[in-house]
Amino acid sequence: MAIKRGSNRRETLLKRGEVSLILDDYEDIFSDFDPRPNSHRALSVDFLDEAKRATRESEPGSFELRFLVPAKRKNSHEEEVIRERLKEHFKKHASILEGERKKVLKQGYSFLFVGLVFMIVAAYILFYSLVHSFLMTLLIVLLEPGGWFLFWEGLDLIIFGAKRDQKDLEFYRKTIGANISFSHY
Repeated sequence: MAIKRGSNRRETLLKRGEVSLILDDYEDIFSDFDPRPNSHRALSVDFLDEAKRATRESEPGSFELRFLVPAKRKNSHEEEVIRERLKEHFKKHASILEGERKKVLKQGYSFLFVGLVFMIVAAYILFYSLVHSFLMTLLIVLLEPGGWFLFWEGLDLIIFGAKRDQKDLEFYRKTIGANISFSHY
């Protein structure tokens, strides 16, 4: 992706769209290593990183993602294919990240619950057990730290684990509703 200066039309277009990216050609959007047609081709990591930076301040669904392409390289059919591919990519990855987030939360709540059960069982044994045997002592020694470990690990997953991919999830949620357009310069 090249950024060029000096064109009045380009400056006007950059100001009009909330998120504008200048492309040398349509290939800038896709991975150089993927030989498939654009309708199935993987998106470029550089493109996705730049799009994430550019959309950071935008509100979900309320912005236009505008691509500025040289006038001599503009192709309406190719733009429609790219638009569909981008929408498909954004929806797919938002769904994947949302599923992973739910899985992490479910695991966190499970750890928390099992940890609490272990601690309650250990406390019950300590409080109500009249028999002080090696087996009961061993059970308490295993249940107490196991309970604390699972309890804190569950809290870590609930509080921090579910937020690890939050920025990527926000990006994909925003771009699902974005209007994708192409203009020439």
